[in-house]
Amino acid sequence: MNSADLGRRVGVPSTALFTDQYELTMVQAALKAGTADRRSVFEAFTRRLPEGRRYGVVAGIGRVLDAVENFHFDDEMLTFLREQNVVDGPTLAWLADYRFSGDIWGYPEGEVYFPGSPILRVEGSFAECVLLETVILSILNHDSAIAAAASRMSAAAGGRGLIEMGARRTHELSAVASARAAYIGGFDTTSDLAAGFRYNIPTVGTSAHAFTLLHDTERDAFRAQVDSLGRGTTLLVDTYDVAEAVRTAVEVAGTGLGAVRIDSGDLLLVAHRVRQQLDELGATGTKIVVTSDLDEYAIASLAAAPVDAYGVGTQLVTGSGQPTCSMVYKLVARAVSADPAEPVRPVAKKSLGAKTSTGGRKWAARRLDENGVAEAEVVGTGPVPAELADRQLLAELVRGGEVIAREPLDAARERHMAARSVLPMSAMQLSRGEPVIPTEYI
Repeated sequence: MNSADLGRRVGVPSTALFTDQYELTMVQAALKAGTADRRSVFEAFTRRLPEGRRYGVVAGIGRVLDAVENFHFDDEMLTFLREQNVVDGPTLAWLADYRFSGDIWGYPEGEVYFPGSPILRVEGSFAECVLLETVILSILNHDSAIAAAASRMSAAAGGRGLIEMGARRTHELSAVASARAAYIGGFDTTSDLAAGFRYNIPTVGTSAHAFTLLHDTERDAFRAQVDSLGRGTTLLVDTYDVAEAVRTAVEVAGTGLGAVRIDSGDLLLVAHRVRQQLDELGATGTKIVVTSDLDEYAIASLAAAPVDAYGVGTQLVTGSGQPTCSMVYKLVARAVSADPAEPVRPVAKKSLGAKTSTGGRKWAARRLDENGVAEAEVVGTGPVPAELADRQLLAELVRGGEVIAREPLDAARERHMAARSVLPMSAMQLSRGEPVIPTEYI
């Protein structure tokens, strides 16, 4: 990963209160007990993939780096904490000087992951690492869920265009994060201008049904749009009668009309009829864009339709039924002091049921078979086997509190396509199944 900056990071507020209260009360208790400075290793991982998913997609790393860099307590925040009696005076004094000074390693953004993959490893004092838990999980759980849904839709689309258009279906800030994650997962453009501004994602957009209804006739609406945006625009043709609208669209824009959009009805049937009509009218180069509550299954069902691009909103920004990845952030190793020479020792939760964890600072590598296809996610705490040395997955992201691994969003997008391409073919199946490769602990 290189250090090239990612888009515009303007007006980024402090992220210090994007946290749960118990993070701060743990710090207070640890400070009083004299254990706050013990060197510690935390890891973010998931014990299982969301039901039916065969692989996960790492997204949000760039946003995590921003959050860590901007995690500090200003005077107004400290006043709030004091007035609400959240923590005591000594803890407030400690928080006033807080800046993360540790190290972070993680899977590069766009990489795929599996159960047990140590997606992010945070090292430093207990107090400075534990404070970051909530904001890290908030970002990774949301963004990775959206990216996984986007990846499934991208695979189903088979190279056809994908437009992210879910801004009106979710919180205004999550809409921007969703557009970013969708781009990593394989979407080509977004309708959200804030996402385009902040992350340099290509933006698109033309008109809605309201624009057609504004005008006295559909022809008047089409003429106004073409006069303003040019013949390469996309005309919405399902406000009234689709066949009549297509005919009018070509008459107004000519055979060089850029595209028509269909937003209702039996999309498979209507797309075939519209394609035939466009070709008969000589508009053989005019593309067809379909929208209307699409998900990966609907996209796959349209594989035989003459569709050039899909616009996806609600199902994408809600993770297509899986809005979180169930990632957790656990202490896996600690020392008995703050002494850098003191070794960290594995620790792990051993409660009953499925909520157990594996102790120790971990590395991860992906083993490939003789054909270059992934066959296992290998996770270990000891020496890395020689045959896996060049297949390690974690990259250094933060060193001594300084971010060292920012990169353009396109790099994460390209990485995802490369990572997905070496998974077994069954990874692209939309039917429910187990992770496409096993996780092996050594």
